[in-house]
Amino acid sequence: MAFVRFLRDRKGGVAPMLALGIVPMIAGVGAAVDYSRANTVRTAMQNAADATALMLAKNAANWTAGQLQSNATSFFAANFNRPEAPNAQVTATYSQGANGYSVKVDGTASVATTFMSMLGISQIPLTTTTSVNWNNAKLRVALVLDVTGSMASDGKITALKTASHNLLTQLQNAAQANGDVYVSIVPFSKDVNLGASYYNQTWIDWTDWEEVNGTCSNTSYHNKTSCQSHFKTWTPANHNTWNGCVTDRDQNYDTLNTVPSTGSTKVVAEQYASCPAAAMGLSYDWTSLNGKIDALAPAGNTNQGIGLVWGWQTLTAAPFTVPSKDSNYQYKEIIILLSDGLNTQNRWYSSASPIDTRQSITCSNIKAANITIYTVQVNTGGDPTSNLLKNCATDVNKFFLLTSANQIVTTFNTIGTSLQQLYLSK
Repeated sequence: MAFVRFLRDRKGGVAPMLALGIVPMIAGVGAAVDYSRANTVRTAMQNAADATALMLAKNAANWTAGQLQSNATSFFAANFNRPEAPNAQVTATYSQGANGYSVKVDGTASVATTFMSMLGISQIPLTTTTSVNWNNAKLRVALVLDVTGSMASDGKITALKTASHNLLTQLQNAAQANGDVYVSIVPFSKDVNLGASYYNQTWIDWTDWEEVNGTCSNTSYHNKTSCQSHFKTWTPANHNTWNGCVTDRDQNYDTLNTVPSTGSTKVVAEQYASCPAAAMGLSYDWTSLNGKIDALAPAGNTNQGIGLVWGWQTLTAAPFTVPSKDSNYQYKEIIILLSDGLNTQNRWYSSASPIDTRQSITCSNIKAANITIYTVQVNTGGDPTSNLLKNCATDVNKFFLLTSANQIVTTFNTIGTSLQQLYLSK
């Protein structure tokens, strides 16, 4: 009954009631402080986990599980330095599935409380998780490179080789597995070299080649027409002496990627004296690709259109071997066309305007096929800006006008970075 009387007594009752209420009041206010500190630590931990996952994604496919975990721990520790959470730990896992690759980083920690310990809560546990997914897009890139005679001046061919080697390294480093990135290389002058090994294929048209490659029974005549018009016998040269060069196909197949077969779809052989290095189809043999770049040598006149159309062919159709596509992935097909001059000669014309007209049709056909085109004009000789190349590019940001050879290196690096971004996504 004394306790009842104490509660009813109004004299001097404030102090005892305040004493009884102060503990939960302090604990309540303190809990907000403790949780605010913990949330700040968790934000820092999440940022460190995000950075760790992005770093791991660059090389995860090449590491063992132990290496992945060791690198994750080291990189996380370098980015997370909070004394309030001395026991922070991180776990990294790498996986490959039908939709690509993934690195997942999980973090755990706890923060000691200051005020909530009064309520018996000594620690606030923290967790974070983040993942980086990539390779939802696979890359197929055709390098269509001008190796005409003018590329020998102003250090252009040397810069082109350096730039191409660097670009190949970027693309190789981006690939997490063989086949993620394929590259083809199509050097061009007036002609493109498909390779002399095709000499026995039925889809080669030898008509023009045999007109000037052979011998007459009367050595005064040096082509088939003049020989036979004088009732002499023309003996064509053996096709295995062909150097592999081809000129433009019959119109309109000169602007299309139609598989060569019969009639006007055939590929027209030519023994061009300035035949460039042979084209190389899609490959991830990086040693061979770099070797092809080393083989580039400047000679001949300029026909951008034939290089462009055969770059398209390497990405899409025979006679090149085009690797099959997995329906679980998206494929980004890219053509990078570099030239240092205006068009000067093709199969039919020796002036720029009609050659440009044919090339413009090819550009439109390629873009309609959803292939991205980058164009690079190396203008060290004061030529006008090539509206043909500018309009051929997929958009204005993919046309580059260069005024010095060394800009080829920086431009290819810029393009390579944009291609890596197509491949790697968070």
